[in-house]
Amino acid sequence: MEFLKTCVLRRKAWTTVCFWRSQVIQKLSVRKIGTTSPRSTVMPAWVIDKYGKNEVLRFTQNMRMPIIHYPNEVIIKVHATSVNPIDVNMRREEFPLTLGRDVSGVVMECGLDVRYFKPGDEVWAAVPPWKQGTLSEFVVVSGNEVSHKPKSLTHTQAASLPYVALTAWSAINKVGGLNEKNCTGKRVLILGASGGVGTFAIQVMKAWDAHVTAVCSQDASGLVKKLGADDVIDYKSGNVEEQLKSLKPFDFILDNVGGSTETWALNLLKKWSGATYVTLVTPFLLNMDRLGVADGMLQTGVTMGSKTLKHFWQGVHYRWAFFMASGLYLDDIAKLVDEGKIQPVIEKTFPFSEVPEAFLKVERGHARGKTVINVI
Repeated sequence: MEFLKTCVLRRKAWTTVCFWRSQVIQKLSVRKIGTTSPRSTVMPAWVIDKYGKNEVLRFTQNMRMPIIHYPNEVIIKVHATSVNPIDVNMRREEFPLTLGRDVSGVVMECGLDVRYFKPGDEVWAAVPPWKQGTLSEFVVVSGNEVSHKPKSLTHTQAASLPYVALTAWSAINKVGGLNEKNCTGKRVLILGASGGVGTFAIQVMKAWDAHVTAVCSQDASGLVKKLGADDVIDYKSGNVEEQLKSLKPFDFILDNVGGSTETWALNLLKKWSGATYVTLVTPFLLNMDRLGVADGMLQTGVTMGSKTLKHFWQGVHYRWAFFMASGLYLDDIAKLVDEGKIQPVIEKTFPFSEVPEAFLKVERGHARGKTVINVI
């Protein structure tokens, strides 16, 4: 208990120091782009103010302009963003909130400690869920979450990638341990292959010379084959488990579907060979809603630990993965994009005035890539 009290006091003290330091930075050390720097104190944005579905989305011209509070932050003028399933889910989680995780745009202002970016740079980023989002004219992000936009992409194309790319990168590279040096010949299975994460995962695994089996509906098979999938399984044409059992065992499985899939998917892995199953569908948010933050996190940890141990004794690795905001990872991804190994997969583009329509489209599911919103 004394340790917790000490942590709380230190956090309060640090917050006070950061607040006063930010005031000095705001006045003395923020660099601007002459007359192109924002002069107004408000901006247009799409926000939510209460729980609900699509009707809670509200357009406002009077959202307060973001400002730099810490020396490692940058303000980005948003050119394009996109809609992710997390944005649809967050309409029911918290408010007031500006939604949107992806951003491709131009740096407008930099804090004193920002060294790798300057006003005028074209950048892309994925904003963590606990920060205000990108369905607005400007957004403030930490410098370590930002990367220079791939030169080969427009802002519209670039905005389709950061969130799904970093989510897939977390699952494949950071949790799954796969990279360009150890992937050649690996047999990879991607469940839910036609969405944003799936279409990126197919491309990065093929860039690393893996053999990819993709599970999707028949009408998406052409897309995933074009992206490089070696085998395509239509989940609507009979029992998926039985179709996959007829193939050779896999070294790695990425599960974007969840539900009952993990009850049989782990049986498709090679036993006692280091094979890994990584799921992006976890009970974390559900447990927090049901039990509260502390007990929810505890229950999630217990569940993860028990499943990991159970499957370890069965000869395979069981893992969960989450989105990780990182400018460094985006640097690696941008390199693959500019080398022509990754291409954006955009299903539809909407103007900023039609954000609710874009959300309805994503909410209906059956994505074939990403839904992008042009802010400018």
